[in-house]
Amino acid sequence: MEAESGISQADPAAAESGGAADGQAAAAQDEATRRLAKAVLAAEQALIEFEIAVETFRVEVDNFSRLHHQRLGPMYARLDELDAQIAEAVAARTGDPADIRKAREARASVLPMPEVEELFHGWMGSDGLFPEAQAMLTEQSVRPPQKVRPSEEARKVYRDLVRKAHPDLARDDAERARRDAFIARVNAAYAQGDEAVLRELAREWEAGPAPAEERLSESEELYARLEWLAERKELLAAMAAELEESAIGAMIKMAPEDPDALLEEIAEKLLADVAERETYLAQLVR
Repeated sequence: MEAESGISQADPAAAESGGAADGQAAAAQDEATRRLAKAVLAAEQALIEFEIAVETFRVEVDNFSRLHHQRLGPMYARLDELDAQIAEAVAARTGDPADIRKAREARASVLPMPEVEELFHGWMGSDGLFPEAQAMLTEQSVRPPQKVRPSEEARKVYRDLVRKAHPDLARDDAERARRDAFIARVNAAYAQGDEAVLRELAREWEAGPAPAEERLSESEELYARLEWLAERKELLAAMAAELEESAIGAMIKMAPEDPDALLEEIAEKLLADVAERETYLAQLVR
């Protein structure tokens, strides 16, 4: 009976010890989850700031590209015209078949352009080309430079996908993460104007998510969110690198504080090139 009594007395202590260990383990797990949630929140905030920076730079590139086209496009066109005239003058002098071929190729790549004095006197104001100058250069009504845009069908598929898959329609964090990742792919395809990929994504969305597996724990959901954030950051980094490596992006990086001054510098160089070619052409046609 004493042995049984000893066992009976020991059981509460063992249970209490085991319960304390379980409590400590649960507390440690809760603390790890809180830290992970804090890391996810920080990563989300950092991604938002990165997205803002990338979008801001993209807008700067678009705007600078427009100004570059308006300010310098006619000068580049004038240089092309002069190069064609020079090639034709050389071919007329030599009669060489190779020179004649070069002259024809040069002329084929040139559109009719106004004389040089028409390019640099009263054709541009602070808001861009004057209407008269625009009409003079293009023989059309004034119209802002058009960016490459997705097709109407691509826009239709894109709008339909966004309406159906928008993350705000999610009912839980896991579903929001799935929708976020999907919309990121949709946005990337739309940015490229890739209608085929958009239609493939539409079929994927209509097919629905993969069969649901066992529900993830909070920690597993947080890790999945971190993984998506990392993938999204890689996508944005690729977009930023593409912008920075573009010709316009590289020009902006050369003079980030005053890109307009860079335009003026390039314009002066082009004017000098025009003058040089004008002189050389005059010598050829004497």
